[in-house]
Amino acid sequence: MTTPDEGPDLAPGAMPSPNIWHHTDVYEIENRAVDRAGAIESAMRGLADWAGRDLLDVGCGTGFHLPLFARTAATVTGVEPHGDLAAVARLRTRRLAHVRVLHGSATALPLADGSVDVVHARWAYFFGPGCEPGLAELDRVVRPGGRAFVVDNDPTRSTFGAWFRRGYPMVDPDEVVAFWEGHGWERHPVDMAWTFDAREDLEAVVRIEFAPEVAEEVLASHAGTEVDYAVNLWSRAF
Repeated sequence: MTTPDEGPDLAPGAMPSPNIWHHTDVYEIENRAVDRAGAIESAMRGLADWAGRDLLDVGCGTGFHLPLFARTAATVTGVEPHGDLAAVARLRTRRLAHVRVLHGSATALPLADGSVDVVHARWAYFFGPGCEPGLAELDRVVRPGGRAFVVDNDPTRSTFGAWFRRGYPMVDPDEVVAFWEGHGWERHPVDMAWTFDAREDLEAVVRIEFAPEVAEEVLASHAGTEVDYAVNLWSRAF
């Protein structure tokens, strides 16, 4: 683990993540609030179940999703470019013998050719134009008959989508869709929600996801502890 006066241990090709890298504890609250009904997992399983197969989680962060995949997968590999987060993920999964966490990036996956069946990447690196090096790595590591999943925001609908458009006007949803479809990926719209246990948890998460002025505007306009949230589940068969 790094000390406060040291820089983070980053794998080559790492892309900064302003939320989990700098607000790890709050991001854990966000992870617990996301999709408690399991809509994303259900959509993924309907396309490619990982039971008995080798799964890769790209940008696994602190390993929040690794135990879920480990319930049925033959092996689970998490790859994380931030060394401190990878260390937390290893601690989280230390009792799961068939799970490993590797320090590496989406642009240079530390895996052998044709070594995984299912890939999961959730809000990690794959945001459309510019992620071609990571897509090339997926071509290399996924076995024939495998499938990759990328979970990204859908800014065109839902309460959170409206917040996202306000906070990130530089993201062109049409351009993102054109990119993925042009690379042979299929879009599967999924409706889910943020569901927090307390209002202060929602407020803390909003404040790490948006600039201060946007965060305060959206919080003032929204009551309660739940936010309807739409995502695009992108998938590709190999």
